Amino acid sequence: MSIDPPGLRRRALRPVCDAVVVGSGPNGLAAALTLARAGWQVEVVEGADTLGGGLRSLELITPGVVHDICSATHPLAVSSAFFTRTWDLAGAVPMITPAVSFAHALDGGTFAVAYRDLDTTVARLGDAHRPDGERYRQLLGPLVDRAPELVELFTSRLRGVPARVGTPELLALLAGRITPGLAATARRFRHPQGPALLAGNAAHAIRPLDGLAPAAVAYLLTTLGHAVGWPIARGGSQRIADAMVSEIRRLGGRVHTGWWVRSLAELPVAPVVLLDLDPPQAMGILGSMSGAAGRWYAHWASRYRFGPGACTVHYVTDEPIPWLDAEARRAGTVHVGGTLAEVAHAESTVAAGRHSTRPFTLVGQPTVLDPSRASGGRHVVWAYCHVPNGSTVDATQHVTGQIERFAPGFRDTIVASVVRTATDLQAQNPVHVGGDISVGAASVWGILTRPVPAWNAYRTPVPGVYLCSAATPPGPGVHGMGGYWAARTAFADRHARSAD
Repeated sequence: MSIDPPGLRRRALRPVCDAVVVGSGPNGLAAALTLARAGWQVEVVEGADTLGGGLRSLELITPGVVHDICSATHPLAVSSAFFTRTWDLAGAVPMITPAVSFAHALDGGTFAVAYRDLDTTVARLGDAHRPDGERYRQLLGPLVDRAPELVELFTSRLRGVPARVGTPELLALLAGRITPGLAATARRFRHPQGPALLAGNAAHAIRPLDGLAPAAVAYLLTTLGHAVGWPIARGGSQRIADAMVSEIRRLGGRVHTGWWVRSLAELPVAPVVLLDLDPPQAMGILGSMSGAAGRWYAHWASRYRFGPGACTVHYVTDEPIPWLDAEARRAGTVHVGGTLAEVAHAESTVAAGRHSTRPFTLVGQPTVLDPSRASGGRHVVWAYCHVPNGSTVDATQHVTGQIERFAPGFRDTIVASVVRTATDLQAQNPVHVGGDISVGAASVWGILTRPVPAWNAYRTPVPGVYLCSAATPPGPGVHGMGGYWAARTAFADRHARSAD
């Protein structure tokens, strides 16, 4: 196996550090921090002028008003092994956990509400004629009791699940809930609230809701809503990235911005390179590869598929969102989309390549919990809906209309807004191809085989070069585990070389 001549010449030069990480998203920073804590000399190279990738926060509209431009709520960050064991997120960044993890808007003014406390959720679910709390407890309670194992399972390498979390009991619990599908689960409830809570979380998979992957995502996120809550970072998600970068620098690492990389030859010389990129981007940097392994990898990387995109709308308002249900005004996140059937229809429409006129919309209202995000009595509202990949459509009116539907008077509170279409999101962060914030189609097959169907998903055919992005297991989300597992692979390979 060989790569282009500049790369070969580069590898003969004297290393200037132990490892270079290309990209400063949460996985790239997690990889760099994992290596730095082990004593490696690390350099991080970022193409954008600001660090953090999907963890960035900006004053998009008004000075002093901070918007998260991608990831905003962090149940996986406060529960994953990287952020709780390898690096202490809670000790570095103040996290605010609301009493209401999330709410789901339903017509008629009574929303479905998932409290941090499972008992409170159970007591409120349904109504006097159709109580559903105990049904919900039977479904979620056993998973909440085993939440740490569940998180470890979902954030594992997936190909080689740790034996202590791959227990028959846990897998049976999951299979009994996931395999029937959400529609079958919905029939267990008498009131639309319970199915709606699951539907809103299933839609985070950005897939038709009748698949296994959306059901798995629904149970994971709903379980975390009760086990650890859905916290936000005080001051914005950028604070998480900034704290990680600060720790990397404290450990002797160096971080560069405004440095777009086109080939390995442009990087500081190091025996190890980790790429926080999608497979097509990685192939552009690796260059042409000969040999069976190189051709095989290039074949699968060229077949990598991206999912639907997102269109985000950022608002500055002069009042909090006037939701019809007062409990929703306490939530950091509100899912807007009506019943499970309506959410499923909207997601199927997008999966078929069409725009929904009543899209499922995820709404963040961080200043309800963190007034420091805005000055002068202003409020931040962050919302996005799903659109076909590569869409250039401005969905502001549809998103605003969906919020107004469940919060009459919302339009009157808007001071200003700015939209980022799916193509804008790719321009903002090239790893989000066509606006795909999941960095790849999130089907079961897509997750289990990303980026290529190999036992170790992090190695590339170029010795010492690894992929460490959300395109590797365990997939999307701010958990840092893709970077962590890639760094662990680099450790293992260095140990193996030393033993030879």
